[in-house]
Amino acid sequence: MSSSTQDLILQLHLGNTFGALFIGVTLAAILFGLSNIQAFVYFQSHKGTGISFHKLVVAWLWILDALHLFLIVHCVYYYLVAHYADINVLTEIVWSFKLQIVIDVIIVYGVHLLYFHRIWIIAKGRSKVLPIAVGVIIISGSGVAIALIWAIYQCHVFSDLIKIEWATFMALGTITFVDFVIASSLCYLLAISRTGFSSTDSMLTKLMAYIINTGCLTSMCSLSAMITCAVMPHNFIFLGVEFLVAKLYVNSFLALLNAPYYLQPATETNHSAEVHMHHGIYRPELNVIASQGEEFQASRKSTFKHPGDDVIHLTRSAMSRRPIEVTVETNSFSSV
Repeated sequence: MSSSTQDLILQLHLGNTFGALFIGVTLAAILFGLSNIQAFVYFQSHKGTGISFHKLVVAWLWILDALHLFLIVHCVYYYLVAHYADINVLTEIVWSFKLQIVIDVIIVYGVHLLYFHRIWIIAKGRSKVLPIAVGVIIISGSGVAIALIWAIYQCHVFSDLIKIEWATFMALGTITFVDFVIASSLCYLLAISRTGFSSTDSMLTKLMAYIINTGCLTSMCSLSAMITCAVMPHNFIFLGVEFLVAKLYVNSFLALLNAPYYLQPATETNHSAEVHMHHGIYRPELNVIASQGEEFQASRKSTFKHPGDDVIHLTRSAMSRRPIEVTVETNSFSSV
C-alpha cells in the first residue's frame, strides 16, 4: 500500500466513521437477539391458540427486524471487507444503506400504528377524541418519513448527508414527539381504567411503568441520534446510533405484548399449576376407566366367537395396568 493511500485512509478517520458503524451493527445484533427471545416467549405463552392478529404482527416485526440487520451487516461488510482501503468506494453510499433507512421507517411507522391500535382498543366505550387525535398525529408523521426516504435517495456520497440534515432532524424530532404522545395517551387511558381492586390496579400501574420506560428508551435513542448529528455531522456516530432505533422499537412493542406474562403474580402462577396438577391426576383416571369400559363392551360382543381368550386377555391387561379397576370390570361382567 502506497504512502498516499495510507494518508487518504488516515484522513477518513475510520475510527469515528466506519468504526462507529461497526459498533452500531454489533449492538444492533445484540438487540436482535433480545427480539428473538421476546418473540419466542410470546409464541410459547400463546401456543395452542391458533393463528391470531398479534401472532402475525410478531412474525411480521421479526422478519423486518431480521431484514434490517441483514442490510446493515451487508453495509459494513461492503466497506470494511469487500472494498477495504478503496477510497472511491468508501466515499459512496451503497444500496443497502439506503434500503435500511426504508426498512427503519417501515418498522417505526408500523409500531406507531400498532400502538394506535392498542389505544383504540383501550378507549373502547369512551370518547374517541383522544384516539382520533393520536391517529392524526401518526399519519401526519408519515409525511416526514416519506420526505426522509426521498432525501436519502438523492444522496450519492456520504458528504451529501450534510445537505439533508433538515430531513434527519425532522424525522427524528417527529419520532420523539409521537413517542411522547403515544406513551402519555396509553398511560392516561390505563389510569382512568382503574377498578379499585388492588391486584388489577397494581397490574395497570406496572403496565404504565413498562410503557413509560420503553417510550423513554426509544425517545432517548432518537434524541441521541439527533444530537450527535447536530454536534458531529462530519462523522458516522449518529448513523451508528440510528442503527439501533428500529431494534429498540421492535423490542419495546414485543415487551408490551409480553408484559402480562412477565407481570403475572407468582401466587396466580402457583394456583394455576396446582389446578393443572389436580386435573392431571384425576381426569386421566376417568379417561382410562371410560376407555377400558368401552374395550370391555367390545370384548363382550366378541365373546360369542372367542369367549375364553378375549376375557382372559382383557383381565390380564387390566391387572397389569390398573388392578383397582379389575374388580369394577369383573362385577359389571358378572352382573350381566
